[in-house]
Amino acid sequence: MEPIPLIVSTDWLEQRLGDPKLRIVDATTFMDIPENGEAPSVYSGKASYKEEHIPGAVYADLLHELSDPESQLPFMAPPRDHFIKKMTELGIGDNNYTVIYDQGALVENPVVAAYWASRLAWQMQYEGFENIAILDGGLPKWKAEARSLTAIPGSYSPASFTGLRRPELLATKEDVEKATGDDNIILINSLSPEDYRGETDSYPRKGHIPSSVNVFFGSHADMETKRMLTDAELREPFEKIGALDPGKKVITYCGGGIAATWTSLILNKLGQKNVAVYDGSLNEWASDPSCLLVKED
Repeated sequence: MEPIPLIVSTDWLEQRLGDPKLRIVDATTFMDIPENGEAPSVYSGKASYKEEHIPGAVYADLLHELSDPESQLPFMAPPRDHFIKKMTELGIGDNNYTVIYDQGALVENPVVAAYWASRLAWQMQYEGFENIAILDGGLPKWKAEARSLTAIPGSYSPASFTGLRRPELLATKEDVEKATGDDNIILINSLSPEDYRGETDSYPRKGHIPSSVNVFFGSHADMETKRMLTDAELREPFEKIGALDPGKKVITYCGGGIAATWTSLILNKLGQKNVAVYDGSLNEWASDPSCLLVKED
């Protein structure tokens, strides 16, 4: 099967809705961040999926079924056997290609990014799945263009899977500690500039990991059209920090390993293949007093 693009357009997907090899996955999860500084609330998007989704799509529950139930940290990658079992039960395996989308925020949000879709895509890549794409603009763009929707649940026959895990795509806390002193590894903080500077109370301690640079994950798409920026526009902030240098390794992180997967996906799209995601991100790093954090005045 020929490789598909990492990012596909709504036109591209609509033209292939009848393809028996296509698997469409709704990976919606919702996160409400209170303005009073309290902890965000996270909940499944399954109810929204049941109300409306792209025809044929199945629902993948990142919150309840595709995160490690034994971890004290949220949304950590689950054991391999567990993940593969869930995905093959959804009908995703060796002989198909997968397009993933999410439904965006329930309320107006300054961030335009399919970061829940990219999280599932990254987990699939980590376990060795191939031919995975993200739908540009997700369901908000699909709906804005008045394309077909349904409330009928999607269903695919169970699949088989023989791919191998790609451990180089995941970074541990120990990997990040070593990276802070290695000029050949670029650490990218994917959070907002305010989070990066240590001006918010979003995590157990304020600030960013030493030597990391900030490229906000919400700056890669157009707010009005919900469309991803051009490659030339996407390249600019990464070229400034040397992240597209093929001789460098890149580790992306955020708060909980979600937005970092969007940054990783963009880097892959731009040709940088040597990218790992720090799965624990600040939820883990900032909880350990021995791990240094830097704040900017």
